[in-house]
Formats: sequence, structure tokens, C-alpha cells
Amino acid sequence: MPIYDRPTKTIMAEWAKAHLKPNQVFSKADVLPWFAQHYPKIKPNTVGMHVEGMSINNPIRKHHPAIKPGSAHDLFFKLGPDKYRLWDPQSDGQPLYKIDMETAEPLGTATEELEAQSEDGGSEFAYEQDLQNYLAKNLHRIEPGLRLHEEEDVTGLEYPAGGRYIDILAVDAQGGFVVIELKVSRGYDRVVGQLLRYMAWVERNLESARPVRGIIVAKEITDDLKLAASRIDGVRLIEYQIEFKLKPVEG
Repeated sequence: MPIYDRPTKTIMAEWAKAHLKPNQVFSKADVLPWFAQHYPKIKPNTVGMHVEGMSINNPIRKHHPAIKPGSAHDLFFKLGPDKYRLWDPQSDGQPLYKIDMETAEPLGTATEELEAQSEDGGSEFAYEQDLQNYLAKNLHRIEPGLRLHEEEDVTGLEYPAGGRYIDILAVDAQGGFVVIELKVSRGYDRVVGQLLRYMAWVERNLESARPVRGIIVAKEITDDLKLAASRIDGVRLIEYQIEFKLKPVEG
């Protein structure tokens, strides 16, 4: 639900109309002071996520199904890291939406083909995005009550965190944040540093009365990762497995 009487995307369009001229380049830092003054209840990270999501050529839009034709999210064009301008339909092409990016994937990238089957009949996800998409829809299998974090029409998939992106930002049954990092094959000890950096960023930038926890999901958890994580409270390690079952079909 919107914090104010209209959604953040509508307020963002008001800012753009009042402050931007055609081809004028801006950054998120140019937007934040105005929101802080006029709409202080909207978190800075929510403002930044809307700048990203409302950029018609930003691949991050594929993680947000609410961004679709007619949803009033088509406003900016991303030029580079934290550089944007108004979208020009005549020169910038058409907006990217989730359905367009899914159908534009090359042949052989269906989910069943993206699983690399091993000799023992098991498999591993060939791409981190597929593991991410699966877990986002099945977070309860990691932990009862675990759900994807949502802010208005933006979700916790590829959640921006200080210039980087959290694979999955979830919320547990008690309302605490859970940072989930994914490795499609082996998880090494260096991923602990990455996870801790994201956990610290969430603690500093998002409001929560509960401690932030972290989870690393990998096909194989190495001994060095187990050793590193054993000294850290609030971090869990999970290995995933996939099995194929064959069922005869009568003709």
C-alpha cells in the first residue's frame, strides 16, 4: 500500500516534470533531497529503486512483474551506473518488461534445459537466475513463514544495496530481514564477506526492530565456508538438491 495518497511512481513523475528537461542527465542523489523534503516517509532506498525500475532499458525490471504496459513505470532511460535522463520514445526504443525479456532468451533456456543433469540422476541449476527465481517462489521451503520483501510495487529480487545487488531480500515470520546469497555450484569462504556486507547495509539503511540474518544457498558448501560461518551468529548454510523422476505414460 502507498504511504501517501498516491504511489511513489506517481510522485516520481511529478518530480521529473518539475525538475527535468529533455536530455538532462541526473543521478539518484539529485532526486533524494526533494523526496526528503516533501515526502519524508518514503525511504531513500525506495526512491532509488523506483529510479531504477522506471528506467525503460534496465534489466532489473524483469524481477518486478508489476512493471508492465500501462502501469505508468516508463519514465527514464539509464545511461550508465547512476546516470539517467528522461525516456525519448523516438530515439530510445520501447520499454523492456518481464514478459519481453523472458521470451527474448535464446533457445534452450527453458527451466528444464537450464538444469545440468549429472550421472547419478541429480542436477544443479546452470544459471543463478533460475535458482533465484525458484527460491523466490518457494521461500517457505527454506524456512516456514519466510517471504519476499516488498515495497509498494518493488520486490526483494536483485535488491539494490549500496551500488551492488542482494540476490534475495526476504522477511521472516517475525518481520526480521533475511539476506539470501546464492551460488549455483560451490560456496567458498569468500561469500561470507559478501553476505556480511549486505547484512550490515540492511541494518544501517532499512528499519527493523529485529537482527538481520543471512543465508547462503549453494549446490555444495565447502569445508572452508563451514569453518568461516561457524564463528558468525545469524548465518545459515543450505545445500540444494534436485532430483528427476520419470513416469511412464500410456499411449
